Amino acid sequence: MRSPLALAALATVAVPGFDARAVRATDSGGDDDTAVVTDAGNTRWVVRAPRTTAAGAALEAELVLLAALAQAVDDEKLPFDVPRTVGTAPLEEGGRAVMYRQLKGRPVALDRLQPGPGTAAALGRAIGALHELPPTLVEEAGLPVYDAATYRQRRQSEVDEAARTGRVPATLLRRWEERLEDIALWKFSPTVVHGDLSADHVLAADGEITGVLSWGEAKVADPADDLAWLLVAAPQDAVDSVMEAYQLRRTELTDPFLADRALLAGELALVRWLLYGVRSGDDEVIADAVSMLDELDEQTRELPETGGTPAVDVD
Repeated sequence: MRSPLALAALATVAVPGFDARAVRATDSGGDDDTAVVTDAGNTRWVVRAPRTTAAGAALEAELVLLAALAQAVDDEKLPFDVPRTVGTAPLEEGGRAVMYRQLKGRPVALDRLQPGPGTAAALGRAIGALHELPPTLVEEAGLPVYDAATYRQRRQSEVDEAARTGRVPATLLRRWEERLEDIALWKFSPTVVHGDLSADHVLAADGEITGVLSWGEAKVADPADDLAWLLVAAPQDAVDSVMEAYQLRRTELTDPFLADRALLAGELALVRWLLYGVRSGDDEVIADAVSMLDELDEQTRELPETGGTPAVDVD
């Protein structure tokens, strides 16, 4: 891992003449080293450097997408900003670090989300606008593109792999199999999706969504994925405002099972967390995932007729 001082030094390479006055490390939650560097004018900048070759390749694809998204912002197709690269610095091991101005706003506080025309409605409009973008933005960045049938198969493969670990309660596996075998549930129109939306990645200020970060999981896939974090964890009355604003922002949206798939996606996030732990050999992650799966199993047993998903924090 690179130290904050090393990242500040990369900033001076990325932007010649840059005057770094302070630096603090931040946790990107991925395979990058990141830091916030403050300049002489007290403006904050983010420096991001991939740790591995794979992370470097992913960053390059993300940069292509970010350029297209920034243009969409400028064309008023998106109501929030995205990171805009102002400079890059080559890394000794290959690849490059990137630098962009820190976006304004603070992470959305889901537990304090209120119904009505404020942040909840702004979230719905923001996600709806994202899902209206042309899929070519993702295709041209070389990021994954799925049709509905292939995406259902992908989810099925994840559940099958999780089942082979022997760590998922049988009742959850049956619950998921029923939903994955319901073909009507999976007749959706794929859209551009962020793929990793969470409170940490969505910034808000004064009732508006000001920025969205961490686009490395973007793809053309199920729009329900971008709604899962809200339907699982936000207060129900605020969720109603989110969904109403979302549906108003979408054009010709005909997807009666959107919320059902979003709730399912929230549950399957625990599957991916378990698989991450198994693949990386991280016993702590495995134990955490198993604990949350057991909790979900207990709660869904108590609500067999609702089809809903209780709130389980996967962050």
